[in-house]
Amino acid sequence: MIREEKEMAIRNIREEGDELLRKISRPVTEMTERIDTLIDDMLDTMYEAEGVGLAAPQVGILRRIFVVDIGEGPIVMINPEIIETSGEQEGPEGCLSVPGFQGTVIRPNYVKMKGLNRKMKPFTIEAEEFLARALCHEFDHLNGILYIDKVEGEVYRVSEADEEDYEEFTEE
Repeated sequence: MIREEKEMAIRNIREEGDELLRKISRPVTEMTERIDTLIDDMLDTMYEAEGVGLAAPQVGILRRIFVVDIGEGPIVMINPEIIETSGEQEGPEGCLSVPGFQGTVIRPNYVKMKGLNRKMKPFTIEAEEFLARALCHEFDHLNGILYIDKVEGEVYRVSEADEEDYEEFTEE
């Protein structure tokens, strides 16, 4: 099957305070053209916003879909379920739906999830450290949970200078 080149479509990202972000998403029962386009748009939107993950509720769609890319290629999860977690990691998190802020969140250091890929084929993913954090963060969005609900201590404003320092640190 040859896909036609499509134009990039950037969707608006809902921000904290939008009631839709607090709702539980519904499962995807079949792959449709609309769902396929949604996934493409979510990837485009995530990359344009320089995020590492994006869940469907963040673009106003209450479906159990999220995308993640920590620099190793995109992961699309449809109807994800957490099978197993272990360990613990504490670290800073931000969110495209809570722009300009971060907070320290405790997450599992290891997660095993199952779900469907965009061809609606089952698969399992095991992840550690940053990828485990990203998968769990996006999974929470599907259940109406934001990272700010899990912050240890204070949520703090991140300045552009802080972000530039962080980028320089991670590129070394």
